[in-house]
Amino acid sequence: MALLEVRSVSKRFGGVAALRQVSVLLEKDEIVGLIGPNGAGKTSFFNSLTGLLSIDSGEIRFADSSLRLDGLSPDKILEAGVSRTFQNLRVFKNMTVCENVAIGFHARTKAGLLDAFLRTSRHRDEEQVVFGGSAALLEFIGLGGRGNEIAGSLPYGSQKRLEIARALASKPRLLLLDEPVAGMNPREKEEISALIRKIRDKGVAVFIIEHDMRVVMPLCDKVIVMDEGEKIAEGKPDQIQKNPRVIQAYLGELD
Repeated sequence: MALLEVRSVSKRFGGVAALRQVSVLLEKDEIVGLIGPNGAGKTSFFNSLTGLLSIDSGEIRFADSSLRLDGLSPDKILEAGVSRTFQNLRVFKNMTVCENVAIGFHARTKAGLLDAFLRTSRHRDEEQVVFGGSAALLEFIGLGGRGNEIAGSLPYGSQKRLEIARALASKPRLLLLDEPVAGMNPREKEEISALIRKIRDKGVAVFIIEHDMRVVMPLCDKVIVMDEGEKIAEGKPDQIQKNPRVIQAYLGELD
């Protein structure tokens, strides 16, 4: 059974079709790339998966089809096990690196505001778990020992890593990454690709939007291509690279 099953999802903004009958299957152990020209509907599709965009028709099923995500709020989808990063950096620049990651754990904590105010044992216990887990995640993504630094002081590539760590803090089963290597140099891109493989090897499926084909093709198990809100191709990277429709719509522009 697929971890994520998207069935004929459509979305219109007035007279413009952002998504047209898009169907996708994503398995538990896959890294899947989503590519296409600007305006193809890639970010709209991610937004529909995470509850930021309501769909007009279709279904989005998760966890072996046992749960429908369409109609759920973003926080409920996060609790269900779907986390994401965004194309534009959303780091809390004035907070420490460790505090940024700790925010991601809130989807899994039970202590409330009253617990925090009264400093109850539950709050203290969870605080220890959160900051211990944050330190472990920082080590995992290559920022070990930098938890007390101010997030805004990190280089751009490290801030992108920090966003990934915060997304992982909610313990997702599916991680959506929107242009994870945008603006990076070749060495940083290789490092992020290696990190994505490590994440998959830990049992988290990864779905990425990315324009850099030198990253997508060697990294992904499967590639999905969108154009004008429609899925026009799906297959292994070598199949996608030879697909005439894909070459015409997208790859030929970037080669």
